[in-house]
Amino acid sequence: MKFICVNVICVMSLCVQSIVMACTGIMLRTEDNSAVHGRTMELSGTPDISIVVIPRGYGFIGKTPNGDGLKYAAKYASVGAILYNDAVVQDGINETGLAVASLMFATCSEYTPVTTIDEARKAIESESVVITPTVIEGWGPTAPQFHYMVYNKSGESIVIEPVGGKLIVHDNPFGVITNSPTFDWHMTNLRNYITLNPNDLPPINIRGVTFKPFGEGNGMFGLPGDFTPPSRFVRAIFFSTTAIPSKTVGKGVEQVFHILNNFDVPLGLVRETKDGVVSYDHTVCTTARDPQNLYYYYKSYDDQSMRMVQLKQFDLEAKEIKRLDTKSKQVIVDMTDKLK
Repeated sequence: MKFICVNVICVMSLCVQSIVMACTGIMLRTEDNSAVHGRTMELSGTPDISIVVIPRGYGFIGKTPNGDGLKYAAKYASVGAILYNDAVVQDGINETGLAVASLMFATCSEYTPVTTIDEARKAIESESVVITPTVIEGWGPTAPQFHYMVYNKSGESIVIEPVGGKLIVHDNPFGVITNSPTFDWHMTNLRNYITLNPNDLPPINIRGVTFKPFGEGNGMFGLPGDFTPPSRFVRAIFFSTTAIPSKTVGKGVEQVFHILNNFDVPLGLVRETKDGVVSYDHTVCTTARDPQNLYYYYKSYDDQSMRMVQLKQFDLEAKEIKRLDTKSKQVIVDMTDKLK
């Protein structure tokens, strides 16, 4: 088995500290059927998040509970986000347009155990891939639990989940993902919401009494609004599939951010108390990916301005990683003098 870091698979991945729970990912298509996609990142505290460009051939060493795992080099250059200065792209896109994101998969992840050097050797020689339960500095006292979303340039997507010690792959026709439980469970749960309709419903008459809707949006009455993964999955499906296709990829990216705004977790709304200490989840970062032009977009909790990095503008054969801290302060533009 090829041992790779618990927080990365394929070329790259993303999302967590010790209590991350609410990441949401969506995909949209533009009028010419181009795919754009993005996700929210929910974490507690103020984690270090950097945007990086990793060149072709950059070397990595996988992590396992028994020490170093597989040594490997990036076949393609990529751009995306890393956390805690761990130079492994957690969410991003490579030069072929392949995008990967990792999201929390708490209570459902069952990684492959590795107990001896012999097992490790046989695993590497078999050339199969597993994810091992490895504690990583900066990510908390236990191994982070993830599942993975993968998109190719055309928008075809799969979900990869470590269940029962094996990696299970699901086709994902909608390009939507949240967190636990398993992807097939979420797809089954959608059957509870097939009556939802973006069209407003007309008044009805019952025994001579006319009942009119209170207002707009009544066709979506019953859409779950809480922050649990099943509810966010349902909302993400309906928001993304009812969105009007944008005329351009750029406008499609803007629409991704508009939709993901509906999944923002304000600081204080989601909290957890352990040993008398209260932790707060919130949306620390939201990202979007344009696989056509290889643009990577992001905005943070403290700065809602959309920022973008163009992968093609870098030397993809460079020897070193390019890095940018995402910390910034929201600029408020005073328009007082512009009024006429």
